[in-house]
Amino acid sequence: MKNPPKLELLCEYYATLKPPVVVGSGPYGMRQIYDVTGGEVTGERLRGRVLPSGADWILVGSDGVGRLDVRAAIETHDGANLYVSYTGVLHMTEKVMQAVSGGAKTEFGETYFYVSPRFETGDSRYAWLNGLFLVSQGRLGPLRVEYRVFEVR
Repeated sequence: MKNPPKLELLCEYYATLKPPVVVGSGPYGMRQIYDVTGGEVTGERLRGRVLPSGADWILVGSDGVGRLDVRAAIETHDGANLYVSYTGVLHMTEKVMQAVSGGAKTEFGETYFYVSPRFETGDSRYAWLNGLFLVSQGRLGPLRVEYRVFEVR
């Protein structure tokens, strides 16, 4: 393959979460909502804090796959506001189930947990984020989610 895509680490971040609002099993699967309470973003080109807004909606299907739909806000270290949204998949293994119930944590690569974030901002200092395609690998802890965010080049 000529010029295959490369991944370059953009940042890492974590978000802390409230205990879930369990909607329950419906026609599309088991739905839960985790409100975001805060967090931190660290990286060479992007750093700041995850604001206590947004949520992580997850729908777990009968196939054991969690389908994520997340929206959050970030304030950079220099005062810019960013909106981030992403979808992704999380295979609900026994270790994942222990982590979401508060009894364990997972490591990066230990389970299939990938999302594709999209940033939006009107701040000219961070307008470069608006045009990036990103992929992230995730891991879980009790009421906490962490990501390594990679820019596709």
